[in-house]
Amino acid sequence: MDFVAIVTPNHLHFAPALLALEKGFPVVLDKPMTFTLEQALQLHRKVQETGLPFCLTHTYSGYPMVKQARQMVSDGAFGKIRKIYVEYPQGWLSRLSEKDGSKQAEWRTDPARSGKSGCMGDIGTHAAHLAEYISGLRIRQLCADLSIMVEGRALDDDGQVLLRFDNGATGVLFASQVAAGEENALTIRVYGEKGGLEWAQQEPNTLVVKWLDQPMQVYRAGTPWLSPVARHNSRTPPGHPEGYLEAFANLYRNFALTLMARLDGKTPAPEALDFPGTADGVRGMAFIDNLIRSNESKEKWTYFEVPGSK
Repeated sequence: MDFVAIVTPNHLHFAPALLALEKGFPVVLDKPMTFTLEQALQLHRKVQETGLPFCLTHTYSGYPMVKQARQMVSDGAFGKIRKIYVEYPQGWLSRLSEKDGSKQAEWRTDPARSGKSGCMGDIGTHAAHLAEYISGLRIRQLCADLSIMVEGRALDDDGQVLLRFDNGATGVLFASQVAAGEENALTIRVYGEKGGLEWAQQEPNTLVVKWLDQPMQVYRAGTPWLSPVARHNSRTPPGHPEGYLEAFANLYRNFALTLMARLDGKTPAPEALDFPGTADGVRGMAFIDNLIRSNESKEKWTYFEVPGSK
């Protein structure tokens, strides 16, 4: 056996992941990484101590057009980033489904199994990771407003957050699981000095790029003029749909390529190393803690704190 994959509910992430690492096994783990920030920090330290490969399945970073967007921002195509809008509306918890036999709703809305946040812990962390992944920026301050819209529910099912990033950019993050009629409408828009981009998970093969002084462009997955990292993560010819399962598979494949290189005593290719790790997991858990602290505070802005970071 070469590695351990852990795909359990949140409260069953930490113990098996830590045990696997202690026994010398690399790990692929679902997000959020752990049940608490303290556990996330402990797991991060264990990975640093062992040097073992570790992949956190922030699925949406596996899409080829997300990687194209990240590369364009990194290359400076849009100049300094000024504004980020990211939204993640779902409607599947518009009713008290946890009381009607839905296994997914039952554990995701249970504080004992899901953690201290519901909607924001489940999908808000995806939105925050995507904003940081594409922009290359880090959230430094936030102002959160969380709500429980469905009577009888124990955890938040809706929320919005104002964001400030480390380069001075501002943003808005909106996540809801009570947006009745919505399926999985994750969308992000990033704007810089020269133009901006837009990507939507429900139309994942398309990246729309808008310029200040030239016509709009549409990039499509699988086409030869994409960046090398986007081509590396494109699995089918142009016009053949790639989606959620392929994005998951890209994370697993990059992790496997990294692991195989390690087993062969070789240095992994840069594109193979492109998958989320424990540092992303720590930021995800810190995002949840800081959101709740902001929501409970009377102050407008809360500094995004990650214990142990400078």
